[in-house]
Amino acid sequence: MKHYKLFLITFFVLFFSIVNSEENSSKFNVYSGMFDFSDTGKRSTLIGFQHQDEDLNRDTFLGSLSPITGALITGDTAAYVYTGVQAQYKIGKINFTPSFSPGLYSKGSGKDLGHIVEFKSELQISLDFFSNSQLGFSYNHLSNASLGTKNPGANSYMFNFFKTF
Repeated sequence: MKHYKLFLITFFVLFFSIVNSEENSSKFNVYSGMFDFSDTGKRSTLIGFQHQDEDLNRDTFLGSLSPITGALITGDTAAYVYTGVQAQYKIGKINFTPSFSPGLYSKGSGKDLGHIVEFKSELQISLDFFSNSQLGFSYNHLSNASLGTKNPGANSYMFNFFKTF
């Protein structure tokens, strides 16, 4: 229960600071899905959010890169807080968004991933729904890159709603 309270407090502080900001353009992603869907013994629902400050986008030879920060919590009270980088590629109204984010993981009553430091590799596919909103689907993999004595990893999928403020 402690993880849920921390998650909700962080969510509301971040959300209201973004909504009240008039100077910058922020993208807020709320998502829900299935954590570790490929492990029938430890799969669990998840909810999460992610923030991207579009004023920090940089056009590079790899595409448009920007920093991201977010958190997720599972129905088994496992939690993951992360910060990293994502690229965005647009083809018409379709967006392909790969990202990489190191972060901190707490297993709660959920799956033991072998270490507190975990790395998230993700691919999102989204569709521009309105001028400032997107709907999408994403898949990610969490791994500790063998930092711990075991590295079982976790594969997750999510449905995403993006809103730009």
